[in-house]
Amino acid sequence: MALGRAAAVAATSVTVAGAAAVAAGRYAADAVLKTRPDRPLPGEHAVTVHDADAARITLTRTPATLLPGTYGLVGKGLHAVVGPVVADVSHPYDCVVRRIERVTHGSPAPGRRVWLTPQVHIGNPRDALGLDHTDVEVPGELGALPAWFVPAARDTWVITVHGLGTTREHPMNVLPFLHGLRLPVLAPAYRNDPGAPGTPHGISHLGAHEWRDLDAAVDYAVRRGARRVVLHGWSTGATMALLAAVNGAHGDRIAGVVLDSPVLDWPAALRALAGHRAPAALIPLAVRAAEGRTGLTPDALLAAADPARLSVPALIVHGTEDPLAPPERSRELAARKPALFTLRTVRGAGHAGSWNADPQRYEEALRRFLIPLM
Repeated sequence: MALGRAAAVAATSVTVAGAAAVAAGRYAADAVLKTRPDRPLPGEHAVTVHDADAARITLTRTPATLLPGTYGLVGKGLHAVVGPVVADVSHPYDCVVRRIERVTHGSPAPGRRVWLTPQVHIGNPRDALGLDHTDVEVPGELGALPAWFVPAARDTWVITVHGLGTTREHPMNVLPFLHGLRLPVLAPAYRNDPGAPGTPHGISHLGAHEWRDLDAAVDYAVRRGARRVVLHGWSTGATMALLAAVNGAHGDRIAGVVLDSPVLDWPAALRALAGHRAPAALIPLAVRAAEGRTGLTPDALLAAADPARLSVPALIVHGTEDPLAPPERSRELAARKPALFTLRTVRGAGHAGSWNADPQRYEEALRRFLIPLM
């Protein structure tokens, strides 16, 4: 009898432990699938401000704070823009000094916790860039999607779509360049964005469902005079662009796609996200739970990226230091059909940060790609 009771207790303990593990995995999966712009992604770890004046800021030395280029610097109640690393000043060995370009609001006081993000601008195109725009609503399958429309003379439109950890403010990095080419730009929000309809659980499907909101934006553009459309996406927004191009209702109007740091290997992206936000022991459980939550199979996004399903040119831009979307996947994609895909790698750039690292090179690659499509 004692042995039977012991076995029952042991079985109960295993059952409870198993249930706890499943619950923990589900909790971790939800934590990484509900990315928000008010907390850092992998590669954007929060660091401490050690010193700051009107021209320079001293931050904890990390791979993120050493990245080349210009970035948004954010924290609670703070937004600033920092430029390149300043090399010719003395500083503690565990710190790095960067140039302060401007402070939008708040104060980068010593002791504050902040992080760098590729999203440089905040606000709207008029306030941030001086570009006239119209606030419009795109009819999506879950409800009205807020969007900015920046008009221009051509009948080829560019639809921009942000990715993980940013908002539709991120594409404002390239708005002045696109406006200079006289290309109308539509910058929509999509499900679970601020101001946009939410899903019941509020989780990201890494583009696998969200692409339908981008397809609704293409429909909006076509109905308002766009003869051709170029889709320009970052991160999961790049995944959305690819899926909309091959599955959308207006595939005949898609002239090309720009894929910046596309998330093609979602298990790798999820492991990076989970490793950033959950204990190491929960990462395998989080991946399995996310697979169940999203309905994605491990190769779902890679299968969607089959070059045989895409008939328009694609420009792929990927940073060599991307911790979230392995650049190897972009290389493999480009190698499978080099006549269709053009790959540009940017040395030292992180996730969705290629423009930040080298704006001139990025915009030149974009110009060469877009001119034949106008």
